[in-house]
Amino acid sequence: MAPLTSISCCLLLLCLLPPALLARRGDVIEITDSTWKDILQGEWMIKFYAPWCPACQKLQPEWEEFAEWGEDLDVNIAKVDVTAQPGLSGRFIITALPTIYHCKDGIFRKYQGSRTHKEFISFINEKEWEDLEPVSSWFSPDSLLMSGMSALFQLSMWIRYCHNYFVEDIGLPVWGSYIVFGLLTLLLGLVLGLILVFVADYLCPTKRQRPQGFMYPKKLTPEAAKLLKELEVEQNEEEDSDDDEGDETPEDDAPKDNLRKRVVKS
Repeated sequence: MAPLTSISCCLLLLCLLPPALLARRGDVIEITDSTWKDILQGEWMIKFYAPWCPACQKLQPEWEEFAEWGEDLDVNIAKVDVTAQPGLSGRFIITALPTIYHCKDGIFRKYQGSRTHKEFISFINEKEWEDLEPVSSWFSPDSLLMSGMSALFQLSMWIRYCHNYFVEDIGLPVWGSYIVFGLLTLLLGLVLGLILVFVADYLCPTKRQRPQGFMYPKKLTPEAAKLLKELEVEQNEEEDSDDDEGDETPEDDAPKDNLRKRVVKS
């Protein structure tokens, strides 16, 4: 039982070690969406490629020969298959193949030199990467902006996968798949809109508007001030007269309304 336990512990330790430590001399490390943060520590050269790309196929032997020098140069040689890792394709803004990046302690630079193993070796050995301008922090692969770009690329691949599933596996026509995505988009928009309304109403509740009373002009002419004083005298006399309360008719209010209008016009 003891030998089996030792073997199990060794296997578990190997599984927990990062890919950079497991790589042997001459190995090219495969980077995925789940392991890409390993390149933020140490020095790396990363190649982005696609299996169908002729230029990538031409670069492959040079890249493998360059990997033979990785241990001597103390640099990790890695590769990313953009067809299998669409999130990394968006995170690094890969617009041409093959694309090569140099990374030193989380600072990224795009390699623009010749694609031969001798040039790669010179680039690392002579520290030619120091002459290149680093990628802006806004567009750095570990920035929030590029994380959002990675999520969009992964979402697009998921939509493509669902479309192929609807058309090829279920047998829906192409227009039927488009209708399904259109309805899902509409439903998602309604749900998000409803959530935004609730959030906005919670953060900025609407205030009930009270009816505004009669507003007199701030600056009154002498004639308007005289008329206003007469109106106040009439109101005071009505308040003092208990017998006349409740006996007013609309005809009695007409002179007062006319008096107010004359004050405003003045």
